[in-house]
Amino acid sequence: MAFRCQRDSYARKFTTTVVSCRPAELQTEGSNGKKEVLSGFQVVLEDTLLFPEGGGQPDDHGTINDIPVLKVTRRGEQADHFTQTPLEPGSQVLVQVDWERRFDHMQQHSGQHLITAVADHLFKLKTTSWELGRFRSVIELDSPSVTAEQVAAIEQSVNEKIRDRLPVNVQELSLDDPEVEQVRGRGLPDDHAGPIRVVTIKGVDSNMCCGTHVSNLSDLQVIKMLGTEKGKKNKTNLIFLAGNRVLKWMGRSHGTEKALTALLKCGAEDHVEAVKKLQNSTKLLQKNNLSLLRDLAVHSAHRLRNSPDWGGVVLLHRKEGDSEFMNIIANEIGSEETLLFLTVGDEKGAGLFLLAGPPVAVETLGPRVAEVLEGKGAGKKGRFQGKAMKMSRRPEAQALLQDYISTQSTKE
Repeated sequence: MAFRCQRDSYARKFTTTVVSCRPAELQTEGSNGKKEVLSGFQVVLEDTLLFPEGGGQPDDHGTINDIPVLKVTRRGEQADHFTQTPLEPGSQVLVQVDWERRFDHMQQHSGQHLITAVADHLFKLKTTSWELGRFRSVIELDSPSVTAEQVAAIEQSVNEKIRDRLPVNVQELSLDDPEVEQVRGRGLPDDHAGPIRVVTIKGVDSNMCCGTHVSNLSDLQVIKMLGTEKGKKNKTNLIFLAGNRVLKWMGRSHGTEKALTALLKCGAEDHVEAVKKLQNSTKLLQKNNLSLLRDLAVHSAHRLRNSPDWGGVVLLHRKEGDSEFMNIIANEIGSEETLLFLTVGDEKGAGLFLLAGPPVAVETLGPRVAEVLEGKGAGKKGRFQGKAMKMSRRPEAQALLQDYISTQSTKE
């Protein structure tokens, strides 16, 4: 059985009947990236306007009686709609689809069919899978490489067919229909039941498919190839946008271009050269800065070594610096009788630390210092260094080191 969304992909709302409603859970990903489990209900309708995910196409978003549907999945010949509000079996309900999302999926999916057929026809490049992503779509081609010239030829051909306004037809065939043998496809799901749904682009392609599609290639507007990426197992990923996604991509690109023009004080045609000059200047500045930082580290080491306060626990903190800066100081001093506690970074925020001195003492104190600073690190041969989240607790770490030295002096 084909759902209403498959029989008429352009329908935006319709009325149907609730068949069943049972308690269920849905695993989702929260805004913090962690998995969350939502409690709710799995609702089955007599028919549905909301496409259940399948064939590389995500599910539709929409509502049932203004109740948000969070997920739609297919189970045999029926679709399960996950809601967080129960619906009464036998009741009449109004189903509405998020049309912007639906039409976007129609454009990308029909675009994929067209690109797949043209790539096969022009260069015998077979599609092995595809993904309809949130911002771009990817077709996996069964080839270790695809040239820029091939990509350009595919783009030109598919857009010519869009301008030809070729119709896209959907029909259902029985499994024993002889026409099935002439239809492209990658097999049917194990739980498939009923007739086979075939999507045909006139004169271009016939393909088994469960997804929602445009009725004419003119609705695709335009297809833009964004290039290729290396795929897995000697395959190549072809990246594309179709329809409204091209317009949005152009809008974002134009906004970026305007911002760069203002920042770089030059026209768009000179952006790349201007950025290269900035990169070269930055590299030179970084090189000079590193040289100065090394000189400063050596100077700091000598100053600490010659300080009247030398001995016991020696401290140094700088806002600017890195691990190399601290290690140069430790190398220059080279003392195994004194505990050297070095830190760099924000005095009240995060930073880096290094503890150097007698190996036994460092091995004992290093992990404890890291714990006090709410950080982590590792060490060997008289050095322990790592990252710290709370430099504001440096006085506590210093007190810990001073207590250790005092205790050792008492023992002696």
